[in-house]
Amino acid sequence: MFRFTTIKDYHNNLQSGQTTVVEAVRFFVEATRSGADLNAWLTIYEDEAIAAAILLDKHITAGKPLLPLHGVVVGLKDVIAYKNHPLSAASKILENFNSIFDATVVEKLQAAGAIILGRQNCDEFAMGSSNENSAHGPVKNGIDPLRVPGGSSGGSAVGVQMNHCMISLGSDTGGSVRQPADFCGIVGLKPSYGRISRYGLIAYASSFDQIGIFAKSVADVALVLEIIAGPDNFDSTVSEMPVPNYSAHVHEPTSKKRIAYFKEALEHPSIDPAIKTAIYNTIERLQKAGYTVDAVSFDMLDLVVPTYYVLTTAEASSNLSRYDGVKFGHRSSAANTDLTALYKNARSEGFGKEVKRRIMLGTFVLSAGYFDAYFTKAQQIRKLLVDGATQIFKNYDAVILPTVPSPAFLIGDNSKDPVAMFLADIYTVYANLVGIPAISIPLYQHPSGLPFGLQIMCAPFEEPTLLQLSTAITNLHE
Repeated sequence: MFRFTTIKDYHNNLQSGQTTVVEAVRFFVEATRSGADLNAWLTIYEDEAIAAAILLDKHITAGKPLLPLHGVVVGLKDVIAYKNHPLSAASKILENFNSIFDATVVEKLQAAGAIILGRQNCDEFAMGSSNENSAHGPVKNGIDPLRVPGGSSGGSAVGVQMNHCMISLGSDTGGSVRQPADFCGIVGLKPSYGRISRYGLIAYASSFDQIGIFAKSVADVALVLEIIAGPDNFDSTVSEMPVPNYSAHVHEPTSKKRIAYFKEALEHPSIDPAIKTAIYNTIERLQKAGYTVDAVSFDMLDLVVPTYYVLTTAEASSNLSRYDGVKFGHRSSAANTDLTALYKNARSEGFGKEVKRRIMLGTFVLSAGYFDAYFTKAQQIRKLLVDGATQIFKNYDAVILPTVPSPAFLIGDNSKDPVAMFLADIYTVYANLVGIPAISIPLYQHPSGLPFGLQIMCAPFEEPTLLQLSTAITNLHE
């Protein structure tokens, strides 16, 4: 029976004739059916996937070399455009909308031989830390269906966690790839801002959003990043820097890097004691292995969450103003006496509670009486954070942190307390505020039996170092 371990092993099995792409696709389709109660998938493109698999198998039988992602089965978060397929951002306001173009990452995946299996559930417009805010209902954690998988890319994380697909693409605005990866016990990468094109990604907060990657291994993340990174004429924010051979860097022996950690993060009152102990144990392992690991003061830790939410909600207020129930999406059936009433009714009915909360907060901080007090001040703090990060990475190769302050919580536990939910992002939003790459790697098990991970951050566009160090630290824990 087909079993997936890594893309490299899968490709070896394809070349040796031990399996076929068709067999792989059928395995994953059946897995999604068996795990349908987790609500991780919104649509499965079975017929299309099988048809693509047949062509890829013919490619092999004809003696042609394998493509870089030959037959790799992929899930897409429901914020990434796939031509002629539904795209809703898990929102009623985009019900029955089909994308008219492919996201750049989708084009690159398919050109490399990947197969799109389906679209995955998420928090509405990628706004959430639990995947409870979807118009399609919450996603459940495969380890314990009573618990959240994390958000906003919860469906994408569960897809990889439960072997429904080989890799998934999500989006990360403030931790929406790394936090679900942590809760689900898998690898989750947020690259540097500008490393991957966002063309075809539904915007939440444009100066923060990045497409990220879920996988079971760092090596698989590296390979996918190598394929989807790079310049794009359709996205002016993408860097023109050449794309390194990330796969090679993963397996290179690492020098003894200089690593920092924020002592305020590990002494914060919100952190679970078991997570705190695990991180300190990792610091000790690294020091014994010859790494320099120093505590660095970070007295702005308690400012990162409010700064993040002021800025992201302001950008969301602007970005989501285009959804008006006129050009596409939900149109209210209520009596609309004028155009303003049409807009109000469409948006009131089409947007969920969390999205409306963030739009209203963003509109407030952008209003004439409060712009300087909130938005301008938040931008000033962001500049200080960027300057601080620049200084840290002059002296250190990486920063390590917990990914989240606690393991996966029960569905409904934080849904009535937005502040508690926001504080779950205290360790992840920093990387988005300053535009640096960050990864969550699954290293630990909580006394409750739940997994949790270590977060590693590096300087902008230092993904090679990030991936190399991730592999080295993983090996230290084996």
